Amino acid sequence: MTVDTPGPGPDPSEDPAGQERDEGPEAGLSDRDQAVLAVERRGWPGPGAKERAIRERLGISPTRYYQLLNALLDDPRALEHDPVTVNRLRRVRDERRERR
Repeated sequence: MTVDTPGPGPDPSEDPAGQERDEGPEAGLSDRDQAVLAVERRGWPGPGAKERAIRERLGISPTRYYQLLNALLDDPRALEHDPVTVNRLRRVRDERRERR
């Protein structure tokens, strides 16, 4: 008699996007998360330049970038890492939600 055991499940140290994450409150932001905030911290002359920089520097699509950025705005580690940028973006997001 053999017992079928399920294969290994998802790795709990990975988030759904497949990026490794650190566990625990002392864990900081990943390099990618810090890079997303750095791109957002900079001023851009127009949307085309910013989208090009997102593709070149981060290697992701602008759509994925904004998904990651939106999730970062709710992450207390992001607020701790860059409170000025995160609070500014939260205000912008809240204003846009109120207009809808």
